Amino acid sequence: MRFKGKRVLVYGMGISGQSACKLLHSQGACVSVYDDENRFSNIFNYVKEPLLEKFDLVVVSPGIKVVGNPIITHFLVTGTLVISELDLGYLFTKGKIIGITGTNGKTTVTTLTNEIFKAAGYESFACGNVGLPLSAVAMKGDKNSIFVCETSNFQLELSKYYSPSLAVILNLAPDHIDRHGSYSEYVRVKSKILSHKRNQRVVLNFDDELVRKLIINKKVTFFSKKILNKGVFIKNNAIYHNKVKIISLSDIPLFGEKNIENVMASVAIATAFKIKPQIIKKAIMAFKAPSHRLEYLGQVNGADVFDDSKATNISSAISAINSLGENGLVVLLGGQNKDCKFDEIFNKKLNFEAILCFGQSGAEIYECAKSYGYSPLLFPTMKSASYYAKNNAESGQKILLSPACASFDEFASYAVRGEVFKEIMFGIFEKIEMS
Repeated sequence: MRFKGKRVLVYGMGISGQSACKLLHSQGACVSVYDDENRFSNIFNYVKEPLLEKFDLVVVSPGIKVVGNPIITHFLVTGTLVISELDLGYLFTKGKIIGITGTNGKTTVTTLTNEIFKAAGYESFACGNVGLPLSAVAMKGDKNSIFVCETSNFQLELSKYYSPSLAVILNLAPDHIDRHGSYSEYVRVKSKILSHKRNQRVVLNFDDELVRKLIINKKVTFFSKKILNKGVFIKNNAIYHNKVKIISLSDIPLFGEKNIENVMASVAIATAFKIKPQIIKKAIMAFKAPSHRLEYLGQVNGADVFDDSKATNISSAISAINSLGENGLVVLLGGQNKDCKFDEIFNKKLNFEAILCFGQSGAEIYECAKSYGYSPLLFPTMKSASYYAKNNAESGQKILLSPACASFDEFASYAVRGEVFKEIMFGIFEKIEMS
């Protein structure tokens, strides 16, 4: 695709939109920008009325909601080519792209996979929904470089060209229903990572029934906690690839059952590129999980404290609860709901020590928990719930922030929410860079 002299509108001026602008400028395009927020209106090439302009191409940032958006609808109806920022980056990437999607675990798998490839001597970039956008790193590297791209449903929603050399789907569970309108549409969007190219390789989670049903006419590698005839699986408390032992579970430095699945996914990716088992093992043992993902913080009055602020959906929160076990568990739930129901957390009648509900969805979670016979507590904010948990902490408890909701009712991101939780519990605070 030639961009020189083309009139291009970049819709959305977050970090992805800014990266898209830089890439398009470098290719000689005539770039205009628009954002739903007025704070960008002083940019010199900002257009106030995009519907009155004509463009050869519209590049949409992942933060822009697509369904029901009159601007995107206008350009689609008038025949203007509309693509995602992910598409733009893909068109300029020379190396091999490993695209990783799923409801939970994407960032951990992306960062671990990137470390494995770097340990194996590759020039490897972690990008996409983590780190830098694909369009920011697309011009770097050569045909031998690896781009490990965390790929969200927001990025896939408008994608037309994105086709990673190896596509990974970790799991699928209800999430972002408020964005897509239905779970089936969410699944359809996620599945777009599986391209029509027959030479695309695929890694799928065998234990996720919906993911397993996505079997296509391609070379598929499965990973599973069950023993498989072929693929990546657990046997004798170790992870194997086919008949080769990769690493003992006791050597994995990550906490929780969901992280075992994340490690298996990374092993499946690495073995698909024939990286040696000893290199994979060494990289896994040296890996430190990203913050706010079932992160053990320490003890308060003898109670163990865990930050799982990244659990912005119900399935992720349930996974954290299952990893820690119910006994002595004080769980903090709440934030901004994504049009999901919370029954699945409580209908198993687990013996929680305490349920602390907070934020915009706090009352909804509170009522749901009560309907299953629990005696939850309701707080206006995450901060007030956290102070209560700290002030009432006792030896033997496990205090878990795993909200099952987005953070935007109270915080700019799940990372800020997690850092505030740390500060309340331990007086530790790490500055979060917000773009």
